[in-house]
Amino acid sequence: MFDTKIAIVLRDDLATWQKLNVTAFLMSGIIAQSPTIIGEIYRDRAGNVYNPMSVQPVVVLSSDQEQLRTIHKRALEREVTVSAYIEEMFATGHDVANREVFSQFSPDDAKLVGVALRADKKTVDKITKGAKMHQ
Repeated sequence: MFDTKIAIVLRDDLATWQKLNVTAFLMSGIIAQSPTIIGEIYRDRAGNVYNPMSVQPVVVLSSDQEQLRTIHKRALEREVTVSAYIEEMFATGHDVANREVFSQFSPDDAKLVGVALRADKKTVDKITKGAKMHQ
């Protein structure tokens, strides 16, 4: 049904709250990059209005630090823009601080905790090869 695929890859040693927090932040980056994936508002039977959500399913995967670094590098090599979250961002409290700490690292030394991408299905599968379905 979709030509593209959305995948979020989380580092497998995160606490549950960290996984949920990182997933939310990473998905916001995908939406910012591709606002057309947002559907129409939801209404319940009583007529209450709810926020629209993504029309496309999201696959959530997990991997260890080294595999996550490999996935990140594959995305960069293929020029696929990703959302990325690094460990040091857990200690910040706002966007400016997040961007400041993020800018201090490169793909070779960043302690990634998650990446998200949206691209052609086959490309996403090649990039995320080795990651497992999150449990």
